[in-house]
Amino acid sequence: MMQRTLFSRRSGLLVRQAAATALDGPPAQHLDRRSASGVTIPPPASMLRPLEAPLRYLFGPGPSNVPPRVLAAGAKPIIGHLHPEMYEIMNDIKKGIQYAFQTENNMTISMSGSGHAAMECAVFNTVEPGESVLVAINGIWGERVAEIAERMGANVHKLVKTPGNYFSNQEIEQAVEKHKPVLFFLTHGESSAGLCHPIDGIGDICRKHGCLFLVDTVASLGAAPIFMDQQNIDILYTGSQKALNAPPGTAPISFNDRACHKMFNRKTKPVSYLFDMTHLSNYWGCDGKPARMYHHTGPVSGFFALRESLAILAERGLEESWRKHKEVAAYLYKGLEDLGLKLFISEKDLRLPSVTTIAIPEGYDWREMLVYIMKNHQMEMTGGLGPSIGMVMRIGLMGYNCEKTNADMALNALADALKNCKKSKA
Repeated sequence: MMQRTLFSRRSGLLVRQAAATALDGPPAQHLDRRSASGVTIPPPASMLRPLEAPLRYLFGPGPSNVPPRVLAAGAKPIIGHLHPEMYEIMNDIKKGIQYAFQTENNMTISMSGSGHAAMECAVFNTVEPGESVLVAINGIWGERVAEIAERMGANVHKLVKTPGNYFSNQEIEQAVEKHKPVLFFLTHGESSAGLCHPIDGIGDICRKHGCLFLVDTVASLGAAPIFMDQQNIDILYTGSQKALNAPPGTAPISFNDRACHKMFNRKTKPVSYLFDMTHLSNYWGCDGKPARMYHHTGPVSGFFALRESLAILAERGLEESWRKHKEVAAYLYKGLEDLGLKLFISEKDLRLPSVTTIAIPEGYDWREMLVYIMKNHQMEMTGGLGPSIGMVMRIGLMGYNCEKTNADMALNALADALKNCKKSKA
């Protein structure tokens, strides 16, 4: 037997430990175990209680309430993200997106992430540092795309109007001619202002001047008509949590051949590995290769839910979905006007059917009204977002929530708030 001196570092100090051991024997088993491992932080009390989530009426701009059928789909047993059965589900999702977008584009997938993931994927893959990008800004989503493009080094030009206003085709063409962008961005459903922007003719302008046309339909898909192929939209994306009524976390996106030619003939790699369409196109079976390779672990349960929500849309039919949203929106408009409230978008044809905006009632604190409605009615409505903060209150009735009975509930809650919230004398 002999003495062996062992040293270990703990909290920056040199601790001398003496252990009796045979010269060729195993290390001592009775060392201070606290130096190797030791739980010093107890389990949080909150994690020892069951999960609780309140039942609320989500009548804001999204997410919206999810139908039981979609919740049940998301609760199905997990399978491997690279299993053949998962590939079949992904193939179904692709077909469902093609129907919802009205496109035959092969390069059609869903991002593993919210609408922002699709937004970044579109910009990162089709724009290289130093290239010109033109962004139409009449709400928060144009602001976001402009910042994303600036962060990755694009030369960003902004076409700006206040919330609630739209861009004429003439204004767009003049800006495209001036700035010669490789990409022009426009929001179809600007949920921060409640505007549904006209699309016809803009794709033709972009083709005439050799730039790609990128459109955001996160708040409008399924609620307002959009025709990707017919309207010459090069890149289109949406989110799962609005009129599609799936949980947040997946984002359909599609690229046509013009967009694919641009993004697959780059001089530099996209700034994001996760959003690189070279890899994502293979993961979704869009690149023509016989084998799909591992890129990332997709949200299996999220894809189950998205597939079911797209199936519901296919069963109902796009035309019926558009009709229902328009009908319920018109019913809501009349009810709001009967309460003496002013619709923020004056032109009926420019109103977004899924998200209705009202001007803040004169003399009322809009925050107080929203808090009152949540507390007394368990109902979410929201104020503005980005440049529309302080200008509007927003009511969303989309997909599963798009019913006249829900419009009545929203109107009753607003009437109650108007009666019981303090109104200034000014």
